[in-house]
Amino acid sequence: QVQLVESGGGLVQTGGSLRLSCAASGRTFSSYAMGWFRQAPGKEREFVATINWSGADTRYADSVKGRFTISRNNAKNTVYLQMNSLKPEDTAVYYCAARPGGGSSYTLRSYDHWGQGTQVTVSS
Repeated sequence: QVQLVESGGGLVQTGGSLRLSCAASGRTFSSYAMGWFRQAPGKEREFVATINWSGADTRYADSVKGRFTISRNNAKNTVYLQMNSLKPEDTAVYYCAARPGGGSSYTLRSYDHWGQGTQVTVSS
């Protein structure tokens, strides 16, 4: 089992930056691929970024490519999402998720462990 706890959300102005962190419990963190997803009010949860077990493979949604960076530190059992040049449309609850098997994926259903989410609000 893996338990995930996100942090780092908050209120930021357009063009600003935030770094989200997701701390995982358990000794098998390095065997999981990790993903970040987000859900805005009235919308479905959507893929943001994913990273494989080693960090060598990363993928991004087109809407965040070039602005967001996903990374991980297996020694600290933590995955990060650096968000730059934030826009009001980035406002959402951001969730991290763990996917067994190690391979990165943008498919929400392939992740079986989820954090509680952290709110990101970008003001215009």
